[in-house]
Amino acid sequence: MLTIGQLAARAGVTVRAVRHYHQRGLLAEPERDASGYRRYDAQAVVDLIRIKTLADAGVPLARINELLAAQPEEFTEAITEIDQALEVKISELTRHRRRIVELAAGDRLFLPSEVIEILDRQRTLGVSERMVRIERDSWIMLVALAPESVADWVAGKEKALADPEFRRLYLACDEAMDWEPDDPRLPDLATAMATWDAQQSEHKQPSPETLSLMNANVTAASPAWRRLMVLLSRTRQR
Repeated sequence: MLTIGQLAARAGVTVRAVRHYHQRGLLAEPERDASGYRRYDAQAVVDLIRIKTLADAGVPLARINELLAAQPEEFTEAITEIDQALEVKISELTRHRRRIVELAAGDRLFLPSEVIEILDRQRTLGVSERMVRIERDSWIMLVALAPESVADWVAGKEKALADPEFRRLYLACDEAMDWEPDDPRLPDLATAMATWDAQQSEHKQPSPETLSLMNANVTAASPAWRRLMVLLSRTRQR
């Protein structure tokens, strides 16, 4: 006769696991002897090994009793069903793992590679990380809400970044984020931006609602930018 510790050692499990199997009704719990100990026989070793084997194979504990009592045909059918369920779970876990890997890639989870390249190029031009984050968020909205406009906007941004005047104005806007709203440099910057913009070809615009959200994302970052947008709008209307 074996103590619970000896039983656990024979089957290669912990005492805690044996007690858990008792609680789940998988393994019969013998009465205590005159000394107050529970003693296990050879059948308990066999039962515990069978339970452990099924559990290690991925069989849910809730179904182990069913399998232990099943006839060969029923056992095969149940194992096939469990295997199919495990296959579905593995597919789900694989999909989750793929998403976790994508999350580790940061912005690449939300944006296409061509947009990531634009943001990276801006960094190499000396654009602040704060400015890059603001533009990134605008791109995220565009990709999600107006995907049909993305290709045109990417082409337009790549062309703009190749223009020295645009790069100068972009860096000036980056600097202007910290200006006061009444900074005397803002009207000149708005005029220069409107002049450059007037020389460019039109590109596909998203819906007014999407464009409004994108503009709100930009102007929320800086009071000076809010005034710059007002000045820019007035200059374009002249």
